[in-house]
Amino acid sequence: MPLPTCYLNGEYLPLAQARVSPLDRAFLFADAVYEVLPVYAGRPFRLREHFDRLARSLNSIRMQPPLTHAAWADVCGELAARNGGGDLYLYVQVTRGAEFGRNHAWPENLQPTIFAYATALEPLAAEILERGVAAVTAQDIRWARRDIKSTALLANVLLKKLALDRGAYETLLLDRGYLTEGSSTTVHVVADGVIRTPPNSHRILPGTTRDVVTDLAARHGMPNAATQVTEAQLRAADEIWLAFSTRGVLPVTRLDGAPVGSGLPGPMFRRMHAAFEAYVRELADKPVL
Repeated sequence: MPLPTCYLNGEYLPLAQARVSPLDRAFLFADAVYEVLPVYAGRPFRLREHFDRLARSLNSIRMQPPLTHAAWADVCGELAARNGGGDLYLYVQVTRGAEFGRNHAWPENLQPTIFAYATALEPLAAEILERGVAAVTAQDIRWARRDIKSTALLANVLLKKLALDRGAYETLLLDRGYLTEGSSTTVHVVADGVIRTPPNSHRILPGTTRDVVTDLAARHGMPNAATQVTEAQLRAADEIWLAFSTRGVLPVTRLDGAPVGSGLPGPMFRRMHAAFEAYVRELADKPVL
């Protein structure tokens, strides 16, 4: 559940009292970008990398970042503290703002709307670590600039609901016979001891947690490659992982009803999960920037 205090255009206020104009372009056009970042023990995780990505998304839609990284760090730290600290995650959204009317081509000099709120980060269920999660596959029906973390998420919403309707956790997306990503996750495929992930491009969102996996793989001697993954390679994988900000790394143990590998979380996943948890502890006392 969301926590009680939010940030809106420079003010901290009760989330239930937050108000935005119905003429805001985020409401009319999904003309906005966002970030989601975890906070562990009151400390934002990989803050620089998340706000680097926010800046890239803003640049791609021809907007300037409304705050510096240092100012974002202050907002995130204060918002976490006002909501009790501990483990939570923050949703941060920047919209192009509101005008008195509705025009596809935006007028210049709009005042952006900046909004952020917090949600408790519940502990990961032991059953997921012991048994993994199920996934299904579907064709990737999203737009052509998936590298922009846009609030235009209707296709992602439909694809995520498809997974839930089929009793699964996530939908893995295929585009012309190749894996792209999940409806809200990066996908890693392990085969013959190598972790493979589709390379960054306009076809996928460059994942911040994906980068953590890449860094930890290099640190712990786990071969890792950014390379195209065919549908056949996906279905024949020894292990499949999901990486995303609110859960770190999760194992997929069933795909379209068939077991992945042994049907249980594999040894490479267990190494990566342990490395990820150790990395979070390692950062606990370090500055966020």
